[in-house]
Formats: sequence, C-alpha cells, structure tokens
Amino acid sequence: MSAVTASFTAGQTCARERRLRRTALGGIITFPVAHFKRIRRRKVDTDSTKLPAGGAGAVEAVVLTRARELVEGFKVRRVLPSVKRRMVGPFIFLDQMGPEILGAGRGLDVAPHPHIGLATVTYLFGGELLHRDSLGTVRTIRPGEVNWMTAGAGIAHSERTPPGLRGAGSELFGIQSWVALPLRDEESEPEFAHHEASELPVVEGEGKRVRLIAGSLYGARSPVKTLSEMFYADATLAPGSVLPLSTEHEERAVYVVEGAIEVTPEREAFAAGQLLLLRPGAEVLLRAASGEAARLMLLGGAPLEGKRHIWWNFVSSSPERIEQAKEDWREGRFAPVPEETERIPLPQSGPAVVRYP
Repeated sequence: MSAVTASFTAGQTCARERRLRRTALGGIITFPVAHFKRIRRRKVDTDSTKLPAGGAGAVEAVVLTRARELVEGFKVRRVLPSVKRRMVGPFIFLDQMGPEILGAGRGLDVAPHPHIGLATVTYLFGGELLHRDSLGTVRTIRPGEVNWMTAGAGIAHSERTPPGLRGAGSELFGIQSWVALPLRDEESEPEFAHHEASELPVVEGEGKRVRLIAGSLYGARSPVKTLSEMFYADATLAPGSVLPLSTEHEERAVYVVEGAIEVTPEREAFAAGQLLLLRPGAEVLLRAASGEAARLMLLGGAPLEGKRHIWWNFVSSSPERIEQAKEDWREGRFAPVPEETERIPLPQSGPAVVRYP
C-alpha cells in the first residue's frame, strides 16, 4: 500500500541471571483504527506572524527525561510516567532509546518478559530490532515502521538486535511506549500487528513532515488498529518552520526528540528530552529553532475511564488482577516465546503497585 500524503499550506489549523534480574528490578521496557482512506491535499495555516487564540499558558507543565538502565550497559530516557503527569490520553509509558552506536559484537538483548492490560508500541528512527512473542510472531522492525502488540489477557515477548547486525555493529534510536487498554479490552485476546512505513499517512509541506503512527490528526487516519481515541505522530521540522497543533484531542503532549522548538503563544524555547504537556483547548504553534531542524513526537487522546494500576510490566484496573499476573509469570503459566530459552524472572522485591490517576 502506498503512503497517503497530504500537504500543509495556508488555510486550516487542523552473569546472565544477575543481569536479567537487574533488568527485572528496574522495570522492563518493551519495544515495542480505524478506516483507512485516501486523504486529499489539505491546507493548514502556518502563518507564523499570527498568534493562535487561547492566550498565555498553553504549556501546562514540562517533564524532563530520567536515565534508566534497560539492560546492562544500555540506558533509556524515560519521560512517562512522571510526578507531573501519569498518563496523556491512553499513553501510560514513554521511553527514548538512544541514539546509541552498538559496537561490533554488541547488541541489545531484552529476554522474554510478560505484559497484561496494555499495548506496546515500537517506532524506530534508526537501527533494527527483532521481535518474538508467545503468539509465534517473529518480526524485524526498521525505521518508520510500527510494531503494535496488544497484550490483553497476557502475552510474553523478547526484543533483540538481529543476528546479522551484531558482527559489524549497528545503531539504535527510537521510541518505546505503552498504551493502556479500555476496561472492555483489558482481558481481550493478545494480538500483534506490523505496519510498513509505506502504509502510514504522511502530511507534509512548507518545511515539515508528519508521519501518522496511530489514530487521527490533520484530517488523516492511520491504518493501525487502536482501541481508544488517540493520536501518535512523528513530526520533522526544517529550521524556522512552523507546525500548528489543533485542539481536536482532549489531552495532548509534545516530546522533543531532537533540536529545539519555540511554542507560541508563550514564545518560550524547549530543548530535546522535554515533554510539553499542553493545556486542554489551547491552540499552539510549534516552531523549530532557526538554524536547527527539530524532531517531535505528538501524542495524546481521550482519557480512559476509571483508574489504572501499574506494577513492573503489568497494567490493570484491578490490583487483584496484577497479583494474579505476578503468580502466573512466577509459575510459568504464560505461553513460551518460540526460539527463546531465557526469561526475565519476576522481581523479588519490586516497587509498590501505583494507581493512576
């Protein structure tokens, strides 16, 4: 399927056991709809001389990343959850991997581990990862592609550097996130879906390009199946270019991956590694700093009904369900991941169950 492209022009704002156990205690990070229709070329107002309505205070809060060791020798930059915000729409977890060069003979190895009550989303800017899961899926993901794994009632998976890249070394750069599931889908059958970059809608023009990973934005809709109202997009801005972010979604955030941006109406600059939490209803313009390109992740959606509890790799509306998942993993009741002989053990003394919100 070819990419669906729309345009921005003026007019619309729219020891291995010890190492594995350390990984478990740190909290495993996994690497990682709708109707798909052709989008006509659209006009989006990017006149940087106009301030959007909504007044000051469009940025409600700013969250900084914290370094966390994913596996021995490889750290990620974690931005969700945080004290300032536990969730943005259905997004309950967000990590940045890299950019990092994995030298010759070195690779990333996240052994099999379990999930319930969430979907893991993998999106890469550079490098490759090999995904295996207990459904029998074996899939390599490359830049611009999407791996969407719905855990539902329970799934186990692993993420590793592909064997063919280990000899000469490789890079790894991407985003890993978790999306909490609606109450009706928490115990659904697990699923895995992979989408090529060519399947995802692209909206571009006037120095900016937005690839829609999931949900709807700028009049486009991704073919990726989601279970709640949301949006998730990869946006690149040339130096000085401006991107409007409309108010069509209730909760919105902007994560600065690379470069720096200015947010209007504040006209305040924000650097890479910052998550900007936007005030509901506030219209904003995102401007890349002059002389420097920027890369952003745009995310959010409708808040989920009820509370969510999170412990290690488990998310649920019920703390009792999390206790059951812990026992199931400890007793080996999750289906095995084919071609894998390792598994990350349940933390002996992990963090307390946290309730959101």
